[in-house]
Amino acid sequence: MRTFTTEEIAKATGGVASGHAEVTSVVIDNREARPGSLFIAIKGERLDGHQFIDSAVEAGATAVLCHKDVSCKVPTVKVADTTKAFSDLAKSYRLEYDIPVVALTGSVGKTTTKEMIWCVLNAKFNAHKTYKNWNNEIGLPKVLLRLEPEHTALVLELGMNHKGEISALSKTALPDIGVITNVGVSHIENLGSREGILAAKLELLDGMKPGSPILLNKDNDMLSTVELPDYDVKWFAIHDETADVRAEDIEYLDASTVFTAVTNQGRCKVELPTTGEHNVYDALAAIGVGLELEIPLEDCAAALKGYRPAGMRENVVEKGGVTVIEDCYNASPDSMKAMAETLMLKGAPGRRKIAIIGDMLELGDYSEEAHALAGQYMAEAGVDLLITYGPMSKFAAQSAREHGLLRVFDFQDKADLTTKLTGMLKPGDVVAVKGSRGMQMEEIIQSIYDHLDE
Repeated sequence: MRTFTTEEIAKATGGVASGHAEVTSVVIDNREARPGSLFIAIKGERLDGHQFIDSAVEAGATAVLCHKDVSCKVPTVKVADTTKAFSDLAKSYRLEYDIPVVALTGSVGKTTTKEMIWCVLNAKFNAHKTYKNWNNEIGLPKVLLRLEPEHTALVLELGMNHKGEISALSKTALPDIGVITNVGVSHIENLGSREGILAAKLELLDGMKPGSPILLNKDNDMLSTVELPDYDVKWFAIHDETADVRAEDIEYLDASTVFTAVTNQGRCKVELPTTGEHNVYDALAAIGVGLELEIPLEDCAAALKGYRPAGMRENVVEKGGVTVIEDCYNASPDSMKAMAETLMLKGAPGRRKIAIIGDMLELGDYSEEAHALAGQYMAEAGVDLLITYGPMSKFAAQSAREHGLLRVFDFQDKADLTTKLTGMLKPGDVVAVKGSRGMQMEEIIQSIYDHLDE
């Protein structure tokens, strides 16, 4: 980040500066403050950053952004709302960069798609990207303010829980290209219906200029109904042959997926170092973005071969003769189905496939039905053994039994679950673990590893 003066910060945020200072970094956590920092006193649901101004200054903060009257040893910029000011400052900084900005959202697959787009962009650019899960009103400004002069492209992941959030994020990011991966049921508790989710995802357009490219999944039943005459809609798909970017001749291997990308630039073989149909969709979206930015199809394909899963998303670990698929970052019925399909694709025939699923959160009144659907997916995929954890996952267990899956175990206690699981694990097993982040399914994975290390 370049050096900002308090006067520049006041202009960007509509605030009033008291005193002159120059800052070279922005922090919202007093523990990260250091000489040259602007400390922004964010008022959250649990904590008010104004309570930590003194400790931030003691740690070396050079200036403070606040929305309350404070007595402070360093210059301040007072604004009406520090959270909004954080976004306004980031937007002002983003406008200093005349580089292509890609923003994407969707019910599932956002982070994987972001990582694949980043891989493709780096075939031509030096691309910056969303870090970790910084995809909300606090995370997005942090990402934007980390732009450096060497960056020549940017890919951003936009998340949401409520109506209006994507709109605000898009108006901060001002994307040149948009991508919507799919519309499922994530956050249906807050948005009421899939139609509400679709409307919320389309808020991505609010920060985009008319005529901008927007890539949509033609195979998704909700997105396929969208008509956007004011934008340059490009479709990607596996099953719809009218799509601009599509996949043919898909072959799912033990640890990779091979397919032929078919585009208006011709055809090209693509190899992904991961497996599952959902990953093919993500790759098609990335290819579509690459083509919009005049990256040759062959270069897009070569870049995707270097993709690696991020965090706890479909990370495959081999230990003690057991294959473990770590997928504990988030969960919805759509991603549960994708996990079941991926599980069945891993390993040679005859290897036992074990699915361990935890509760899917934030589904509201739809929760019981959604968990029943997840259980149905496990049975239909043909997993050998299903283990569920959590109060709502009992509906997944019940549904799996009703759909013919014979070996199903339902647990409300992690210790009991891991005792049962580790007692039955054997070399050759393939185990997939998935649940919402709040279920902390990684604790089960660690128990598996501890057992295999014994």
